[in-house]
Amino acid sequence: MKKDNHIVLACVDQSSVATTVASYAAWAARRLAAPLEFLHVIDRHSDIALDQDLSGTIGLNAQENLLNQLSDEDEVRSRQRREAGRIFLNQLREQALAAGVASVDVRQRHGGIEETLSEQQSEVRLFVLGRRGASAKTVQRALGSNLEWVVRSVSRPTLVVSERYTEPSRVLLAFDGSGVTRRGVEMIATSPLLKGLPIHIVMAGKAQAHSAKLVDNAQAVLTAAGFSVTTDVSTEAPEVAIPQAVKDQQIDLLVMGSYSHSPLRAWLFGSKTTELLRSAKVSTLLLRR
Repeated sequence: MKKDNHIVLACVDQSSVATTVASYAAWAARRLAAPLEFLHVIDRHSDIALDQDLSGTIGLNAQENLLNQLSDEDEVRSRQRREAGRIFLNQLREQALAAGVASVDVRQRHGGIEETLSEQQSEVRLFVLGRRGASAKTVQRALGSNLEWVVRSVSRPTLVVSERYTEPSRVLLAFDGSGVTRRGVEMIATSPLLKGLPIHIVMAGKAQAHSAKLVDNAQAVLTAAGFSVTTDVSTEAPEVAIPQAVKDQQIDLLVMGSYSHSPLRAWLFGSKTTELLRSAKVSTLLLRR
């Protein structure tokens, strides 16, 4: 298939959330009238490696035979993973076509997920991925262990989806007056992704001198673009006010800026993005600088 520079790229692994990712990706592709591609990344280091150095405990011929055997077994596992991935991707492709997406492609790559998505982003309009993957399920994490690093590795918007598909009908914009959320307002106003959906703008946290004016300006831009907009300015912390607004307004899609501070600062003081993702528990469109 000829590549388009505005595709929706759904990153999937063989976990239970893959079908939900496919449903949200299909919804986004239809709204954007964009081609959809499913990407399955096979981690080169997913197999359990042999940690011990056996060179001193076995003879030369035995060592060579062991290495040949391990190489053959690795090749068998690699073929099995590729074939399982091919079947898995084709099932998702059929699901998306049945949901009305006009153009759907699939791809498998070996490597690390962060590097792979960073390499692909020049042709991507929107990334879609699950809050949790196969590894998160085994340890009962609320969020996948790679999610922050994946989102940090790309500059395109990323739709991080919950485990159950609900077609978005009410949107909350977590607005803090920063450049990224002001650009987010412009993106919402000019993109077909959220057209026709009511938008609730919430500005939370320590009051700024021009908080009300910033919110009014954001509301004016979206109203002029045809959106129905309501607003709220709260002095409560964002990790308190935003989840409460999601509940009170029956929000099913949250839009917010993401990971504006360095990884070191996030490690030392915690990440507001991660806190909100954990507490809001709805599908979230993350905007990047």
